[in-house]
Amino acid sequence: MEIKSPSFADGGWIPVEHSIDGEGSQVPLEFEAVPDGTASLALVVHDPDVPRDRRPDGNFDHWVVWNIPAGQRRMTADEGPVGVVGRTTRGTNTWIGPAPPPGDGAHRYFFTLYALDVLLDLPDSAGRGELEAAMEGHVLERAALMGRFQRD
Repeated sequence: MEIKSPSFADGGWIPVEHSIDGEGSQVPLEFEAVPDGTASLALVVHDPDVPRDRRPDGNFDHWVVWNIPAGQRRMTADEGPVGVVGRTTRGTNTWIGPAPPPGDGAHRYFFTLYALDVLLDLPDSAGRGELEAAMEGHVLERAALMGRFQRD
């Protein structure tokens, strides 16, 4: 399975238009080679490089989505949300563009796609922790895309 974006290459720089300094638009994503037997997809976008004085665990969840239809092959801002959008670290149910503290250097943003053998029964108030617990034992395959962003 593969996840990629027409906006940046794996390990590349996320364009400013997708960040808090730009339009904050959702990063367009494409999914390929989803395994047979997939009942649904889930997606988590998180930044593990948050300064510890701001978040003790160093993580910020920018997007948490599940029950994406198994046949879905792309997600774009123009098409609107697909699946159930869960709670971000900020407590919202929406995409949050990259926004590392100015001068903090480059942060990494991991877009992780999961192929699941079930549909999940979670409320939209669930976040990454609840999603990961519900996915346990149901992940057929996973794929990741990493992008970088920094503010001067």
